[in-house]
Amino acid sequence: MTSLTLYTPAGVLAQAQPLKRAAKRLAQLGFEVAIDESALAKHQRFGGDDETRLAALHRIAKASPSVALASRGGYGLTRLLDQINWKQLIKSTERGTRWVGQSDLTSLQLGMLAHAKDGQRPVSWAGPLACDDFGRSEEEGGMDEITQDCFTEAMSGALEAVGFRTEAGFEELGVRGTLWGGNLCVLNSLLGTPHFPKIKGGILFLEDINEHPYRVERSLLQLQQAGVLDAQKAVVLGDFSGWRKSPLDRGYSLKAAIEAVRAATRTPVLTGLPFGHVRTKVCLPVGAKAELYVQGREVLIGWASEHGHDNNHHHDHHDAPGHSHGH
Repeated sequence: MTSLTLYTPAGVLAQAQPLKRAAKRLAQLGFEVAIDESALAKHQRFGGDDETRLAALHRIAKASPSVALASRGGYGLTRLLDQINWKQLIKSTERGTRWVGQSDLTSLQLGMLAHAKDGQRPVSWAGPLACDDFGRSEEEGGMDEITQDCFTEAMSGALEAVGFRTEAGFEELGVRGTLWGGNLCVLNSLLGTPHFPKIKGGILFLEDINEHPYRVERSLLQLQQAGVLDAQKAVVLGDFSGWRKSPLDRGYSLKAAIEAVRAATRTPVLTGLPFGHVRTKVCLPVGAKAELYVQGREVLIGWASEHGHDNNHHHDHHDAPGHSHGH
């Protein structure tokens, strides 16, 4: 069986029930589930004080389960970045541990890339969070099947591509590079620190929640002005929802924000990736060598799976529920 450990590296879990529900569902999917001893610790808005959460990271890295799945995101990993034993975390990925999560987990995933030595390629997975995605009650909508299937395939090593639709205008685009990214705010908070990976010629994916388009634009332009966007082969935008219109917008929208960013960079900026703070989300290997191809409006992002190329597993999300394509 595939060993899977649930832990809480950032925000506090207000209730134990979603974690227990997630553990039960993951066990039903065939995982051998363990809950870390401090997963339900509480300190202010955090899942335990800094020392507790740091110890959990190192404990899991040492144990090296097949999957280390964060219970939730929130905020808290930024406090730990200077104290993390990055060598130990990277070693765990070499032993086969897949660190999975999104949101605040972006800093952990990118930190591993930033601290990797030459020749090391620590791959982690941008994907679901235990409580948000596996711990919802049936009344709250329960499990999303695509998210679940994508996760189980990724964790078995069989997933090797995801497909989605984008806007017109990118026909015949084909690029290769390191796949990296995550939450836009968290990624930007690493700029200028030793925890920001210097990736050139990459495929950068980004998402965020509750950020008005002007804030998304400002963050993307900051990346552009820092030289990050122009250094990539492609930028792929996931979901940016949860914000409210303002009477001052006067026609300004997410589409207008993205157009402003496109005008500022020579790198193609695609939309429609089914990833972010949404029910239906794909899994993406952060740090893997990937290829992105566009035919018409169909986009395929593929990477070498751990099972070689004969399986040809990939997920198409043209009609993924709860996700709008091509903002």
